[in-house]
Amino acid sequence: MNDTADLVRFWRQQRGMSQARLAELAGTGQAAISRIESGRDLPTLTLLDRIASALDCQLTVAFTSGSGQIPPSA
Repeated sequence: MNDTADLVRFWRQQRGMSQARLAELAGTGQAAISRIESGRDLPTLTLLDRIASALDCQLTVAFTSGSGQIPPSA
């Protein structure tokens, strides 16, 4: 599993929403939500933003290195 899959499933269930309803609100298909929740597919940022909005959540994106440190500028 991955964090995206776990978070989408968690918030969908917290909202009492079916995959089909989330898909409808996010403008995608139920199969896409199923693939995301199972970890078989990663959504684009655009789709993830629509999913977050449908779940009444805020999407925050952060870039980090494996060490958590910002690389030196070139």
